[in-house]
Amino acid sequence: MIKSFRDLEVYRNTYDSMLIVMRDIVLKLPDRERYDLRDQISRACKAIPRLIAEGYAKRHQRAGFQKYIDDAMGECNEMVVSLCQCKDIYPTYLDLSTLEGLIIAYDVSGRQLYKLGNAWTNFKSRKP
Repeated sequence: MIKSFRDLEVYRNTYDSMLIVMRDIVLKLPDRERYDLRDQISRACKAIPRLIAEGYAKRHQRAGFQKYIDDAMGECNEMVVSLCQCKDIYPTYLDLSTLEGLIIAYDVSGRQLYKLGNAWTNFKSRKP
């Protein structure tokens, strides 16, 4: 039973991934990436669980909920691209298996968000 946004698997997965990104990726990027890749990754990974939480609060509004889910999905896609860039540009700075695991996690989370948006829309449009 889902009583809170914290009960959503996609929220838990993206929150856990954010912790790994902040501890194991962002801090290890070179200083020259401070205002580019480091900032972008930091903002995107933190935004995803926040967007899920905000969207859940607006779940009674079809368009409101969907907007936040779509935005979170976009941030997941951005994380996939950014982590691939980290892997390809800085393979000696970062653990490649950690990067691969995070790329998979954000790809899966994006698909979970897509399914959540569709499921919620179908659930809300059912006639009693």
